[in-house]
Amino acid sequence: MNIGIDLLWVKHKQVGGIESYIRNLLKGFLLYAPNDVKFVLFCAVDNHHTFDEFLVNGKMKKVICNIQSTKVAKRIIWENVNLNKFALRNNIDLMFIPVYSKPLIRNRGIKYVITIHDLQALHYPEYFSKIKNMWLKFSWKQCARTADKIIAISNFVKKDIEEQLGIKSSKISVIYNPIVKSQSTVNFDYLANKYGIESKKYFYTVSSLLPHKNLPVLLQMISNIKKKNLDIPSRLVISGVGGKSEDEIKRLIKDLDISDNIILTGFVSDEERDELYKNSKVFLFPSIFEGFGMPPIEALMLGVPVVTTKETSIPEVTQNKAIYVNDPFSVDEWISKVSKATTVEAKPIMFDCYTLEKVTEAYIDKFIEVLNAKRW
Repeated sequence: MNIGIDLLWVKHKQVGGIESYIRNLLKGFLLYAPNDVKFVLFCAVDNHHTFDEFLVNGKMKKVICNIQSTKVAKRIIWENVNLNKFALRNNIDLMFIPVYSKPLIRNRGIKYVITIHDLQALHYPEYFSKIKNMWLKFSWKQCARTADKIIAISNFVKKDIEEQLGIKSSKISVIYNPIVKSQSTVNFDYLANKYGIESKKYFYTVSSLLPHKNLPVLLQMISNIKKKNLDIPSRLVISGVGGKSEDEIKRLIKDLDISDNIILTGFVSDEERDELYKNSKVFLFPSIFEGFGMPPIEALMLGVPVVTTKETSIPEVTQNKAIYVNDPFSVDEWISKVSKATTVEAKPIMFDCYTLEKVTEAYIDKFIEVLNAKRW
């Protein structure tokens, strides 16, 4: 069985959690897929070198396509014109598209499985222009309609696909994201010196700088902790790629006079991220919209107390093992719940459903099921 994987969309270190998801899954395929399953990685000229680590045991090979991941419009056109032809040329039995970028026209010779992580643009159309919103709504629905199977990363996302795109429930399967701990480590002393922090004397969050991530509530919280001189940490470390709210976040930090209390690290490696998790007092995740939400699970697995919201998929994927605010915009409630969390003696929590082996097996089983099914 030859499985093609579209990786043309991966803008290295710019797409946050979705890049972590596919790299974790590739590790799983490498370790746990049967030997008779081979993978062809369709890569762009500007990202193919970042996937060389997976070309170690003959199970995977890469095909470099003459397109750049950063040229989004050109990449989408290229995929629609060429991806089916490249797949046929490489004897692909099934194409796996880890995002929404499936060719819009169905090819009778190839079956397609796509993963939908969320329908963010349909819930937050203000993030995009009117024309782009129209395109996204059309293209996402067309990709979902013409795919042979859709993987939703949570039950929340599955229900959203059914309601927003009008797709039958039977066409959608839920497979949670794999969560992988970093195998190598970074000395915390290096990070302490780099960011000017001390172990257990800061709060931590991992987030892009987008409005629905709800970071202003944490900035207001830190401001109040500082003003009232509360006996809990008054420093917050924020890791993640930028986003639409980056200028607003930086302006708010300045207006609240908390520039010395907020550390924006930008993108960090998995090793640095895990060390920042482990040395934080509490991990905070104020998001109000997530298709899955890997960071709070990663923190819980590393034995860090987590305070988060009850919005969208978050209670589902954290399995009610965190501390939850009822009102995600209430600064007072955040302070109350965070204060409580600082007294919790947390222990690492295991989530069997997110292990790399289990998630890999679920994907392989789904690929086989699709290949054996009659074309609908």
